[in-house]
Amino acid sequence: MRHSAAQTSLFDAGPHTLLDDAEGGVRYCPGFIAGQQAQLWFEALRDRVAWEARQRPMYEHIVDVPRLVAAYRLDDPQLPAPLAQAQQRLREALPAPFNAVGLNYYRDGRDSVAPHNDKLHSLVPGQPIALLSLGAPRRMTIRTKQAPHRTCHIDLEPGSLLVMSHASQRHYDHGIPKTREAVGPRISLAFRVRPFEPGHR
Repeated sequence: MRHSAAQTSLFDAGPHTLLDDAEGGVRYCPGFIAGQQAQLWFEALRDRVAWEARQRPMYEHIVDVPRLVAAYRLDDPQLPAPLAQAQQRLREALPAPFNAVGLNYYRDGRDSVAPHNDKLHSLVPGQPIALLSLGAPRRMTIRTKQAPHRTCHIDLEPGSLLVMSHASQRHYDHGIPKTREAVGPRISLAFRVRPFEPGHR
């Protein structure tokens, strides 16, 4: 995993290439959305999205997912305005035909997501995942799957964009760890290209 000063048309505002691969690797762009706009989107989504508290099996128990979640197709006529505006901003910067967005609401430092990679069967090959951060900063860890393990830590700032290639999901895990530090609430918007089937939500 190496850092690079490589510039692209998307990342004119001070990018960081966190890792490279044939599909673009993982790239971080702070300030992709201006601070005031990012805060307005955060407040609107926090207050208006029908957030879900989910559970999942873990070993022999059912446990609470440590964050609130929501998901939309981008052709949904009821798509909240901030998501439609974010989609338009992404469309101006990235050629990917994003058609779905997943939302995670981290209420405080106790909310988290364990290290994982996106399920490749649920993504269109060759298309990236674009992660837009709103609200308070939170630290993400990116770790190689195979030994020798290498880990990168990056603080995802409000209004920042992290773009992960499809190929990176084969070789790296990413997650948002719990923290005892005093952190404010954060919402992440994960834009993806899904292979939707007719009639599938």
